[in-house]
Amino acid sequence: MSIVVSEFEIDEAGVATDVEYFNEILKTGVENGCSDVHIKANSPATFRISTALQSLDFVPTQEWMRNVIKGICPKHLLPGLEADRETDFSYAIHGVGRFRTNVFQALGRWCIVMRYIKSNPPDLAKLGLPPILSEIAESERGIILMAGTTGSGKSTTMAAMLEHVNTMFRKHIVTLEDPIEFVFEENQCIIEQREVTLDTMTFQRGLKSALRQDPDIIMVGEMRDAISFKASINAADTGHMVMSTMHTTNAASSPGRILEYFPPEERESVRKQLAGTLKAIICQRMCPKIGGGMVPAQEIFLNSPTMRKALEEGAFGKIPAIIEGSRDEGMQSFNQCVYNLCQEGIITKETALEKATNAQAVAMMFEGIFLSSGGGITG
Repeated sequence: MSIVVSEFEIDEAGVATDVEYFNEILKTGVENGCSDVHIKANSPATFRISTALQSLDFVPTQEWMRNVIKGICPKHLLPGLEADRETDFSYAIHGVGRFRTNVFQALGRWCIVMRYIKSNPPDLAKLGLPPILSEIAESERGIILMAGTTGSGKSTTMAAMLEHVNTMFRKHIVTLEDPIEFVFEENQCIIEQREVTLDTMTFQRGLKSALRQDPDIIMVGEMRDAISFKASINAADTGHMVMSTMHTTNAASSPGRILEYFPPEERESVRKQLAGTLKAIICQRMCPKIGGGMVPAQEIFLNSPTMRKALEEGAFGKIPAIIEGSRDEGMQSFNQCVYNLCQEGIITKETALEKATNAQAVAMMFEGIFLSSGGGITG
């Protein structure tokens, strides 16, 4: 018996067998500490383990890839995959974990890239993150943004912050994700996790609906456009706490990047709204630890009165100096963070220089020369 789904017209027995072997590949990867899995037709299956790519002997065919995609892709996404040649979803294996999955075509060949997500949300302290993140997570209202490049651990840190709230407080949390990564077990909180295309059609529609669901915290998987940002600002304006991620290389540049989503004539009003609703921006870069493993370096932006004034005036050029000079309030720059991680024996000096925003400034710090927030030198 065959199931007809256009290109995915394949035999049921073949699907079951190939998915079974595919699951064994994923299990092997997890057992060996992989973070990502790359599988595509006519190329060796490959794991990313501690930042390095390691290939297997197995080389899948295009037919095998079709069978696996048919078996793991949610059925409601198959028509869209057929039309668009790419889709995202989450895939779970009992006893192994969940995988954030992207299926796409390259040179006409099917490809699957998966990010391994441990089943249980992590603990903030075990991730080696500063205590200020617990305080940020406990905020009653405002916008909290996790920033960084792909693979920088944004989702993991945000999940850890939500799990801290779930452990310590009685609140109602609504998440909007594409796809769902960490699955939360209700502890103190009531939690509804909604997946885009499965439980709601778009982030925008889900966010609008969430405001009618009596939430204390709304987590939006990623801010992608002006509509998402505007809706989040409005939600924060009405007393909710909104958490989300965005792709920027440092916290200091994030407010300017947000405004770029909006047309020029709207930016002044949005900037003033943002100055009133933004709570914090945490930007991450993953660093290899001495002895193995990874540790996040973080730049932390807090919307202090001084920072709010800079945002209101559009004085974005002052933001890096405010961050550097506000350690006592919980802020820190990437330069300060990687220098401290090196001094604590967690990362090497070479890694600190590589991950710094300004390698020359960090090199001076190692020589005992520190630039003050006002541009002077201390030592």
